[in-house]
Amino acid sequence: MNILSLQSAVAYGYVGNSAATFPLQRLGFEVWPVDTVQFSNHPVYGQLGGDMASPNLVRAVIDGLTRLGVLGQCDAVLSGYLGDAATAPTVLDAVQQVRALKPDAVFLCDPVMGDDTTGRYVRDGIPQFMAEHLVPAADIITPNRFELQRLTGHDVTELASATTAARMLLDRGPRMVVVTSLPDPAGIACVMVTAQGAWAVRTPWLAFDPAIHGSGDCLSALLLAHILRNAPPPEALSLAVSSLFGVLEQTLALGRRELALVQAQNELVQPSRLFAPEAVDVESKRHG
Repeated sequence: MNILSLQSAVAYGYVGNSAATFPLQRLGFEVWPVDTVQFSNHPVYGQLGGDMASPNLVRAVIDGLTRLGVLGQCDAVLSGYLGDAATAPTVLDAVQQVRALKPDAVFLCDPVMGDDTTGRYVRDGIPQFMAEHLVPAADIITPNRFELQRLTGHDVTELASATTAARMLLDRGPRMVVVTSLPDPAGIACVMVTAQGAWAVRTPWLAFDPAIHGSGDCLSALLLAHILRNAPPPEALSLAVSSLFGVLEQTLALGRRELALVQAQNELVQPSRLFAPEAVDVESKRHG
C-alpha cells in the first residue's frame, strides 16, 4: 500500500516525515514523502539551517506525481506541519486528486498548529485554512489538546471535555478524531472518538528533560498504518500508542534527545507492552 505524506523533514532527528516514514516502511508501507520544510534539525536546539519549501516547489512535486500517473495507486494521504500558509491549498488539492482516482483513499490530517508549551507556532492563515478546509476534508484528525481547543473553541482539561470537543469535530466531516497527549491521573492518555463511541488508551508518564519531539508525528503514522491494515479502530489506537510508548521507553533508557526509532524498531512491529483501549462512552449519537 502507498501513502503520500506531506509534512516537514529534518536531516538530524525525527520529526514530521523524518518521524513518519521509517515506521510506515517498517510496517510494510511504501511512503511518498513530500517535504514542506527542510531543516537541519528541530528549532528547539536554538540554531538550524534550511528553509521552508516554497509552495511552488510542493506543487511541482505533486504535479510530477500526477504526470507520472501514480496518484491512482495512492491508498492514503498523511499531512502534518505545512510550513508556508500558501502550501495548504496544495495539500487539499492533492487529497482531491487522489480521491478522484481512488475514492476510498484515506486522508489523515494532523492539524499541526501549536502546543500547550509553545502556543501557536504556525504562520498566519494556516489555522483558518485547517479549520475551514482540511479538517472537513479529513477522514481522521489527530489534534493535541491545544489544537483541539483551537479548532472547537471548547475548553479541554481532561478526558470528558476532550470527548465532548472531539464530537464537535465529527459534525464537521471527519469520521474519527484522536486526541493526543491528554493529562491523566495515570500519566497520559489518547482518546479516540467516532460515531460508534469513544475509547481511551492510557500509559505511564515518561519524564523527558528536555522534552522529546516528533512523538505526535510518529503516532499519527502508526495509527494510519493500523487503520489501513483494517484493525478495528480501538485496536488500531491501542497498537499505535503501545508501539510509541515502547519507542519512548527505549529512548529514555538510552538517554537520547531524539526518538530511538532505529534502536527500538521492533516496538513498531510488535510492542513489548500492550495498553488496552477502555470504552469511555457508549453513546453512538453524534452531537455537539
